[in-house]
Parts: sequence; C-alpha cells; structure tokens
Amino acid sequence: MAVDTTMVAMQAPWAAPATTLQPCVSLRPRFTASFTSGFRYGGSSGLESGCGGARRLPLGLCHSNLAVRKVSREERKRLVAVRASAGKDGFPVSESRVATLRRLLEQPGIYQAPACYDALSASLVEKAGFDFSFMSGFAVSAARLAGPDAGLISFGEMVDQGRMINAAVKFPVIGDADTGYGNALNVKRTVQGYIQAGFAGLLLEDQVSPKACGHTKGRNVVSREEAVMRIRAAVDARREAGSDIVIVARSDARQAVSIEEALWRVQAFADAGADVLFIDALASVGEMRAFCNVAPGVPKMANMLEGGGKTPILSPLELEDIGFKIVVYPLSLVGVSIRAMQDALLALKSGRLPPPSALPSFEAVKDIVGFPKYYEEEARYSTQSSTRRSSYSRMPADASVAPSNEQSTAVVPDLVIPGGESSNAASSSVADVVESLSPRSMRSTFAGMWSRTLRVKITGKDGTVKLDISVPAGFLEGISNTIPAVAGLDLRQILERAQINLGTKLDSGSILADFNDPAGDRIQVTLE
Repeated sequence: MAVDTTMVAMQAPWAAPATTLQPCVSLRPRFTASFTSGFRYGGSSGLESGCGGARRLPLGLCHSNLAVRKVSREERKRLVAVRASAGKDGFPVSESRVATLRRLLEQPGIYQAPACYDALSASLVEKAGFDFSFMSGFAVSAARLAGPDAGLISFGEMVDQGRMINAAVKFPVIGDADTGYGNALNVKRTVQGYIQAGFAGLLLEDQVSPKACGHTKGRNVVSREEAVMRIRAAVDARREAGSDIVIVARSDARQAVSIEEALWRVQAFADAGADVLFIDALASVGEMRAFCNVAPGVPKMANMLEGGGKTPILSPLELEDIGFKIVVYPLSLVGVSIRAMQDALLALKSGRLPPPSALPSFEAVKDIVGFPKYYEEEARYSTQSSTRRSSYSRMPADASVAPSNEQSTAVVPDLVIPGGESSNAASSSVADVVESLSPRSMRSTFAGMWSRTLRVKITGKDGTVKLDISVPAGFLEGISNTIPAVAGLDLRQILERAQINLGTKLDSGSILADFNDPAGDRIQVTLE
C-alpha cells in the first residue's frame, strides 16, 4: 500500500518490520471510511466486524446446567436504540462520550488505548491524538495509594479518580471497575457510580474479592453462575439508569482454571449482554486466535503488558489481523513516570538538576497544565478592578503603583547591562513600562527567555569557579533555595530587568546578569 507523505513512520518496539502510524484522515485501505481525529491502524484482513470464525463452544463444554438468556444481535441493536433515546438528562456529558466510543467500536480497524491514572496523564493521552483511554486499576492503585493492584483501592476512590479524569478531558474513558466491589447489588451500584463519574465504559472481571493483578500469582475466579450474574446485573443497572455505557467483560479463568473455561465464560458474557470481551493473560498467539473466534461480531480487547507479561507482545496490525478491536497499554505512562522521577531524584540528591533533555521548560509545563486557557478565561471575565489586581500580582516587586510599608528581603543588585548602562538608571521607567502592560502582554515579553536554557556561573573572589551549570530558565527560581551563593537573590526580577533593558536582543551568549553578590562572589547568567 502506498504511504502518503503526511504519514509518520514509526519503528515498532516489538522488533517486527517497520510499520506506519497513520493519521485517520489519510487512511484508505480496503474499505471506504472517513475519520476526523486520532490515530488508528488500518489494513484489516477482511475482518469487517472485529472477529471472524465460526461460532462454537469449546469441546466438552457444550452442556451445562447454567441457564443463560441469549441476546441476539438484532435484539442488542434494539436495546441500544432504546437506551440511547431514553432518560439521558442526568448524564449528558457521559452519554455523548458513550456515543463516540460506540461509534469507534463499529468502525473498521484497531484502536489503541494507553492507560491513564490521573487527570494529567489522561489529558496527555488526549492531546497526543488517541481516540480514548483506559483508567487502569493497577496504575491508579500505584499513583493514589503507592500500593499494589490487590483489591486495596475502594469503589469510592476509583469513582473519585474517575470524576477528576473525566472533568479534565473530552474524549471517552473506560474505567476499570475490578470485581464490581461486591455482589450483584454492589455491581449495580458500581455501574451507576461510573456513569455519574462520566465514564464511557467500564470493565468488570470474574475474580474473587480481594482480587489479584492479572499477571501475578494468587488469582481465583468466582463460579460460572456468579460471573455471569455480575454481567447481567451490570446490564440491568445500565438499562435502569437510562444509559448506554459500554460494558467490557473480563475473565481471568485462563490462568486460574484453563483456556477452555475462559472461552466458555466470555461466550456466556456476550450472551448476557456484554459489549466488549477480554481474557487476561492469554499465553500464546493460538489462544488469542481461539478467543477471537468466540462470539463473532463482539469486539475483543487485548492487553499488551509492557515490560514482560504472559501474553505475547504483538504490533497493532498483528492484533487486528487476529481479530482484536482494542489494544490497551497498561504500564507505559506510569512506568516511564516512575523511571523519570527516580532519575530526577538521583540527580537532585547528587547536587545536579535533571538535564534539559529530560525536563520541559517552565513555559511548556504551563502550556500542558492549561495556563494559556486560564488566562484567556480570566481576561474574558475580568473587570477593571480585578484586572488591575491580577496584573500587579504578577509584576516585579518594584513595579507596584502603591508604595508598600514592608521592605522586600530579596536582594536586587545593580546589574551590568551590555552598553555600559546601569540598571538603576532605567529603574524609574521600569515601573511605568510594566504598569502599562496587560497580564497577557507581560507574559509574552518574557516568554522567549523563560523557554530557553541559561548558564549560571559563580566565581569566587580568588578566581575559583564555584559553580558552572546549565538550567532551564523556568526552574531558575529554585536555585535560590538550593545554592547558598545565591540565597536571598531575586533571580527572576534580575532577569526581568535585564530582559526589559535588552529588548529583543536575546541571541545565544547574551549576558543577562553580571554582578557581585554581598559576599563578593561574581555571578554571571548567560543565555545559551
């Protein structure tokens, strides 16, 4: 297939031949479809509805005393239509995301869902262009409790985490609901809580409580009857709430009992009304194919446990060829976050700052957490008095209009500005300049410097170089608290004065500050 020049080449980490991550708008494989956002993989091998193969039950499991009411595909569609048109007033945001998720599940191709664990990680997933995310119980337990995924986290904590996540994003999120936190009535309450928290879908599993992580020892599953009853209770709760939340039914029976038992259970879950099926810890590609041959037409989910699990790690295209619709990556975000924090702490403990390559600028961090939008909203709803107060709150200390009775403890020495002028000579005009700036224009004045890297050099009176480091400008304020030689100095105000005097002359090598501190050490700050 010819690759459009707008497609981004990506070398797959699973050591398969190079694949191509394709923006949906450029994708035109063997089907005709139109997509507007996000990333997905194409190249379906004739799998028009997710999974192929004849419908069958594992050998020896065709006869059972368990009575399961079978829901036909036609009846399922009628139920969806009824749920989609009834009683949504209580959940408008959640239901719009549900509709988006269901639309994605009906389209060809496979969708990736990196696992989030808090509002920031979910926001990053959305900004990266993914169509939806999965709130992992493992990752939430790690981030919220610093504890294992062993049934320690509660229903209330997961719902609270879900509210925070869904308030921060607009795309669909599937929430991990573990075992449903009790019996069938607890499951119904869990479904209601997840709907109210704004989830587009939830995952229920058949483990006993307390549960165990899917790829660790100590897993046990409830009986067939209880496992199916959980799904039936979830379907009933969804109908009673007038919602259409997507129900993902998971079985851990592969490792707890056998592959045959797991296959039987997911077929029963589909007949009970589950929308997506998932068997955790499948041990081979053959087992993955057998899973996708059960309940044709019902989407299947794969779990690619990064760093080593029981399931083979395959590329999205390989998973799609087998028949999967969703692939979840549970550890990518929380895993790299742990490693990055460990590296940063190791550097700080040894007296170093994290390198610029591992640390976004302060301006970049502000963009990620939403300061630009906040400032736009602030300006939109501000009055004359509130704008004046907020402007002064972000000004340098000497730019205040009204004199203060309190003296600042920060030391602002006379700067040596290129051209021979002293900063004190211009100080009388600094306040006038800053006072005339709106909050937004004042930020743009210094944006060029705060997104750059600065070199800080401290030389003693005897000529000995005490410090010579490079540091992101946005984190310069923290130096005053960690380096005794500059303790008490208002470095931010020093650089803002230099910026005003230099104007737009911000070339590499520009001297922003060159002065002697009270102890006689020479401090130089240069733009790199």
